[in-house]
Amino acid sequence: MVVVRELFPLVGVDVALFCVDDDGLKVLLVKRAEDPYARHWALPSGVLKPHLDDSLMAAARRVLAHKVSVELPHVAEVSTFSGPTRDPRGWSIATLFYALLPKDKINALVRNKVEAVQWVSATSTRHRLAFDHEEQLQAALRALRSRVEGDVLPLHLLPEKFTLTQLQKVCEAILGRALDKSAFRRRLKGSTDLVELDEYERGPQRPAQLFKAREGFTF
Repeated sequence: MVVVRELFPLVGVDVALFCVDDDGLKVLLVKRAEDPYARHWALPSGVLKPHLDDSLMAAARRVLAHKVSVELPHVAEVSTFSGPTRDPRGWSIATLFYALLPKDKINALVRNKVEAVQWVSATSTRHRLAFDHEEQLQAALRALRSRVEGDVLPLHLLPEKFTLTQLQKVCEAILGRALDKSAFRRRLKGSTDLVELDEYERGPQRPAQLFKAREGFTF
């Protein structure tokens, strides 16, 4: 009797980790240390390990923490990519997630199977990315922009306390365009996600009131 060995597709996760700094919206890339695509830049990624991961989201959190020492307060599934040619190792399935984190809270220490990490412009990476990660990055960017266009506030990208001006700048960085200040403030008036603080940030102009995200807020 001939025994036929079943070939299962490679199942993995990829993560587009976004932050905003003075130069705009950034995404975290890692330089791969091993084949396939050794020394190429890519989104943080890894293979599903059923004995460690009870879900694909758990796999995404493990992969990023394992490679760049980052714990994610927020992660969301974007889409699934599959096919016989996207990975040289064979037929593969990859689920893409995006995550948001204030850059000042990221301690991106290089760990397993990574040569280097780099924050780059999310709209112009200037790197040829491994696998289909350029397509994935564009999909993650569209998903992020869609949430902000739908009036969801990207509060995970801000420090614990922030001004409305800082919030507007983060929204502008994501959308890639300027927003009218008056219209933006009117949009915020009905938001239940913002908590006013009896604290102010002092600067060259008049003091600006500080806000924080409501407890339990999620993007």
